Amino acid sequence: MSLIDQIVARAKANKQRIVLPEAEEERTLIAADKVLEQDIADLILIGNPDKVAALAKQHNLKNLDKATLIDPENYERSEELAQLLQKLREKKGMTIEQARELVKNPLYLGCMIIKTEGADGQISGALSTTGDTLRPALQIIKTAPGISCVSGAMLMITDKPEYGENGVLVFADVAVTPMPDANQLGQIAVCAAQTAKSVAGFAEPRVAMCSFSTKGSASHEVVDKVVEATKMAKQLAPDLKIDGELQADAALVPAVGCKKAPGSEIAGKANVLVFPNLEVGNIGYKLVQRLAGATALGPILQGIARPVNDLSRGCSVEDIVNLVAITACQAMDAKK
Repeated sequence: MSLIDQIVARAKANKQRIVLPEAEEERTLIAADKVLEQDIADLILIGNPDKVAALAKQHNLKNLDKATLIDPENYERSEELAQLLQKLREKKGMTIEQARELVKNPLYLGCMIIKTEGADGQISGALSTTGDTLRPALQIIKTAPGISCVSGAMLMITDKPEYGENGVLVFADVAVTPMPDANQLGQIAVCAAQTAKSVAGFAEPRVAMCSFSTKGSASHEVVDKVVEATKMAKQLAPDLKIDGELQADAALVPAVGCKKAPGSEIAGKANVLVFPNLEVGNIGYKLVQRLAGATALGPILQGIARPVNDLSRGCSVEDIVNLVAITACQAMDAKK
């Protein structure tokens, strides 16, 4: 069974309530029909009922009546949610009039539904920017306990079973925070390990904090940051299996790991790679994807108290279906 099939199976076994606030977008609606047909998740669709009905008829979609459809312009809970949003944001100067307008915005409305425990996660981005997706999530749902830094992880699926977890690795951060400080980098490591468990299904995440140095082979402030981040990650998650700083070959190849970092329980065995900054992470995953032919699944946003994920505006229907399953797996973990 492929990794995505495993993720879908876990989602089906414990169905979560996922909000799709861009229900008037045709790829999203077609994906919603497939999710409902396959019984992957319970869906809350936000959009104009007439537009949704017209698209459903155009594409001959037969399963959408299984979803809850909310019209953001005529929702019976709008005033209740506006009052709550105003209280959440009053220190930032939000008025009740502003809150009433914002709860008509599907991205904000979806996050308010999650905040009031009416849903477990949200996916947008087929129409919206990453900023538009993240803004309401951070203002309303906020970050997970002990976490202040949102990041993005990529599942890298290779045909090299000797590396990672039978050829699967988690890379982070590849999407959000350009230049994390040591504290943020430590948080990214902890969140990436959690993604490895909840989404990739790793029983034991083994985190390598990557650098151009292994155990003091080079001296630089960038290396110092990685060393400090490793200490901070251990403080945040004392049971986490993590080591750094490690070069990529020392992290992945047992013979190199034994030579460069003798005694390390991570060197040569890592299945989660945390990069010192976004530039390295983004370049690294794209090189592995293109040169090694790996499948890159994500990015998966991490660090938010309830999962909110971001699609590429060039996404496919399959991408959306897969991200629903991924978000469902994250939602299960967030409830623990």
